[in-house]
Amino acid sequence: MVEKFQEFFWKAEKKIQTLDHLVYVTYPLVKDKKLLLKILVEIKEAVVFCINSVLQYEYLHKQISLSKDSKENFKIFREKCSVKYKITEKEIDLITELFNLVQKHKESNFEFVRKEKIVILSENMKTELVTIEKIKDFLLLSKNILKKVKDEFLGKI
Repeated sequence: MVEKFQEFFWKAEKKIQTLDHLVYVTYPLVKDKKLLLKILVEIKEAVVFCINSVLQYEYLHKQISLSKDSKENFKIFREKCSVKYKITEKEIDLITELFNLVQKHKESNFEFVRKEKIVILSENMKTELVTIEKIKDFLLLSKNILKKVKDEFLGKI
């Protein structure tokens, strides 16, 4: 029987492979800026799969307890799991930035393209910019986290 943590890990791995192809092959061909927003949301999902894999593994081995609240679980991940999996504070900050950017995108009523950037306008007229470079940074983050989780799981799965 496949454990839940394995399922999350494999979903993350598959999603990251697909996203890598989208960023480095598909996007340069089609240059559709809306594709960047879709990729951004999918990268967040891949990172969530990685985090859930870690949380499920640690929960299964009675190292942590989980909450029904995702924010509380992220706090548990940050405080109790990130060091064990060698995830740095800088990476945690980047994960938080990714999550916040996706949230702003979902809440935004207005987004537009300007000079190779997607501008996300919030209710209070604050802007957030999404560029291909920022997407590549987030993709690299997801790959690094996946690798660190994989390195920790090796020999355990």
